[in-house]
Amino acid sequence: MNKSKQSLLVNSKIISLLIGICVALISVAFISLWGDFDTTTHVVIVLVTFASSYLLSYIVLEFLFIKELEKVYEILEHMKGEDYSLLKEDLGKKSSPFGRLYDEIYSFASIKEREIEELKKLEQFRRDFLADVSHELKTPIFAAQGFVHTLLDGAIKDKTVRTKFLKKAAKSLDALDNLVHDLLTLSQMESGEIRMHFENFNIYHMCEEVIDELEDKAEKKDIKIGFSIDSEPNLMVYGDQRRLYQVILNLASNAIKYTEDGGKAEIILKRKNGEAYIGIKDNGIGISKEHTHRIFERFYRVEKSRTKKKGGTGLGLAIVKHVVDGHNRKVQLESTPGKGTLFFFTLPLAKKGDSNHLVKGKQITNEKI
Repeated sequence: MNKSKQSLLVNSKIISLLIGICVALISVAFISLWGDFDTTTHVVIVLVTFASSYLLSYIVLEFLFIKELEKVYEILEHMKGEDYSLLKEDLGKKSSPFGRLYDEIYSFASIKEREIEELKKLEQFRRDFLADVSHELKTPIFAAQGFVHTLLDGAIKDKTVRTKFLKKAAKSLDALDNLVHDLLTLSQMESGEIRMHFENFNIYHMCEEVIDELEDKAEKKDIKIGFSIDSEPNLMVYGDQRRLYQVILNLASNAIKYTEDGGKAEIILKRKNGEAYIGIKDNGIGISKEHTHRIFERFYRVEKSRTKKKGGTGLGLAIVKHVVDGHNRKVQLESTPGKGTLFFFTLPLAKKGDSNHLVKGKQITNEKI
């Protein structure tokens, strides 16, 4: 028994003793007023009233109050150690004088338990993020550093080697620049510093521009990239044109990147349920089901060794998600390993009247997207 329980037990005995003494004295006083009794009678009355009132008070205090208070102390002790197992039973439904107190403790502890779980998740996310950022930054830095040191060690005298290594160092530094830019963009999106510029625009023409930009990349892998249109070529939508261009470009680029040579990728555009449906489909390697719910996380890679070779910052899909979320829509995917993947989302159709609208955040300059 800990100190708190011992203290409660001592207090209950003291309180019962005081009650017994008071009742005995009051009883003797009343009896003295009613008649003249001898000393023996007074002593018997005092002993009987004291004993009975003491026992009754002690039983009431011990079993109706002290036991319940001990339960409260036990719960609080467990809560100090972040053990909420005693709260699995609904204490508030117990019929006792402390029913309301149990309700309050149960409610408070449940809130704290959820807060602690959230803090643990955030702390784990922070650790994972710092580890990922550290790793992603080290890769291009060490690569460029290695090429430069090789040149400084004497290889710079060979013109062919010098040109080759400088190009590789420049490529590594470009990768570092892209990573830092994507990190900054994602951070600004999450904090609301980047504002969306909503306007009416032709989504068909935008998709054509994306295909034109990726045509050379697709040709290198003999991949056919095209359109699947179930709508008119002048389909107008309402959104941030510049950022949505980056979304479609990113998804289409991934479709080419993760499709084997000789495969195909297509942008699907159609009206669906009063909105514009945009899908990017490929017949590439696909994504297994256990990875689909995490694919939009920062730096998450399905197969790190394979995706590392294919390049990228690991932040593209996270940015895609934030941009689409900024349009109050959700980007979704369907994928079958070995058969291909479909990423899709919807956009509202063009609005009549005032077509320009700025949404939240501060003006950010020198943006790439």
